[in-house]
Amino acid sequence: MAGSDTSSHELGNLASVKGVEAKDTRIFVEGEPHSQVVSKNEHYDNDQLARLGKKQVLRRNFGFMTILGFSCTILITWEAVTVLFAQGLNNGGTAGLIYSFIFVWAGNFSVFTTMSELVSMAPTSGGQYHWVAMLAPRSCSKFLSYLTGWLTVGGWQGSVASSALLTGNMILGMASLNNDSFVPQLWQGTLLFWVILLFAVFINTLVSSALPKFEGLILILHILGFFAILIPLVTLGPHGDAKEIFNGWVNNGGWPSQGLSFMVGMMGNAFAFVGTDAAFHMSEETVNPSVVVPRSILLSLVINGACGFAMLVAMVFCMGNFDDAISSGPGMLGFPHMYIFQQATHSTAGATVMSAIIMILGACATVGMLASTSRVFWSFARDRGLPYWGTLSKVDSRTTVPIWAVAVTSIISVLLSLINVGSAIAFLNVTSLSISCLYASYLIAAILLLYRRTTKGFSLPDASDLPAIANTAGAELVWGPFHLPGAFGIANNVLTICYLIVVGFFSFWPPVSNPTPDVMNYDIVVTGFLVIFSILYYLFWAKKEYNGPVVER
Repeated sequence: MAGSDTSSHELGNLASVKGVEAKDTRIFVEGEPHSQVVSKNEHYDNDQLARLGKKQVLRRNFGFMTILGFSCTILITWEAVTVLFAQGLNNGGTAGLIYSFIFVWAGNFSVFTTMSELVSMAPTSGGQYHWVAMLAPRSCSKFLSYLTGWLTVGGWQGSVASSALLTGNMILGMASLNNDSFVPQLWQGTLLFWVILLFAVFINTLVSSALPKFEGLILILHILGFFAILIPLVTLGPHGDAKEIFNGWVNNGGWPSQGLSFMVGMMGNAFAFVGTDAAFHMSEETVNPSVVVPRSILLSLVINGACGFAMLVAMVFCMGNFDDAISSGPGMLGFPHMYIFQQATHSTAGATVMSAIIMILGACATVGMLASTSRVFWSFARDRGLPYWGTLSKVDSRTTVPIWAVAVTSIISVLLSLINVGSAIAFLNVTSLSISCLYASYLIAAILLLYRRTTKGFSLPDASDLPAIANTAGAELVWGPFHLPGAFGIANNVLTICYLIVVGFFSFWPPVSNPTPDVMNYDIVVTGFLVIFSILYYLFWAKKEYNGPVVER
């Protein structure tokens, strides 16, 4: 930690604020009184949140192990790799899959080390848009913060909807595995989507107090399930040739070079790490978040990355005849892993159990995704960034859960699922915001952090003289407990930006060089629509209401 070096030019005062007096651009909102009986940790956490200009209204139920479980079970990297590894076989082949996973894993470490510095400074549910507001020059702070807020909301809304549909379709895949004559229908997938989403709503509302314990239990299933699938797969399944596996490059997309094909095929592995920022948005429900959240996120990357890499290697070594897998009943639905399990175990029942483990963990990931998505909605509404912010920002007094935000997030997901009845391709394109929007929100925050680190003339305030308001729009900036000092932090910041630009750019590419309309990637259209809508909405309405993060007192 480099908090005592007052000659540092990495971060500093944008405006010296020693009290809580309002500036013209600040809004003060009255909050409900706190309980008179709070622990020492709660006092510290509440004081820290107050320095960010926020009142404590959510209950801090998450400790280190439960927020670690939350992070791991939303990432579900080894589960995602098992389901989605086929995407990289046409562009990159087995070698491309393995090496792109290492690239993506390392890139995510860089990205979330940078993001962890920010959450350590300002652990709020708003996450990216709050950090952009506190880092950006005053001339563009409101606009950039607002745009980042919409990108974060859109990215998480796409994530929760795609997770619910993917999990529902896995149930259809298991039905096809057990009945060769079964012909799944799109409406069946939509109904199962609703079932998965209803389960997530139930956990997030009616039994919300049990969410941390639920996530802790799912962490155990996440680890045990990994071994329950890996061991029979590598023990009973066919084994490929190591030389062919690690040197097997494929370019079935018709791209001009193998390198370009590799970059296009990397997106499946990139999607396997979507959701790493989930714990950011639960910061106001976590004890000692400036320390616990960064640690949990980086440790979840270690756990999920290691499990994901091991499972990926096992899948490419033991997949047998992949053409048979992709043409099987589950394979036609996009789940060739079920057929691979069946061929490895020589048992339909065994393959069904292995597939059910992944399906259950997918449903549990949807629970966490709904929680994070609703917190982003609630926080952005609290800061007046969404229509009907007065309603969306309400918190239920009994459960201390933003019920209205959960409800609106769920209703939007249900409406999106109706698209799937007419066209699965259209639904996937609408919900393809996960990578492009979330990566764009990280990129804006990372660029502004680098700007503040390298701008001369700023100094770090002395830790013994902290201002009453810090790390919010127009206030003093103070490093948190987690911080990469000096040139090391700057170098990592640059690597983060480069990685985000590369992955964000290729997330818009189709899987083949001359795509037909049914395989075209329309992500750029959907993302572009969201960006244009948010800009127009800001210009014609929101700029009158939105002034960056609201300072509550």
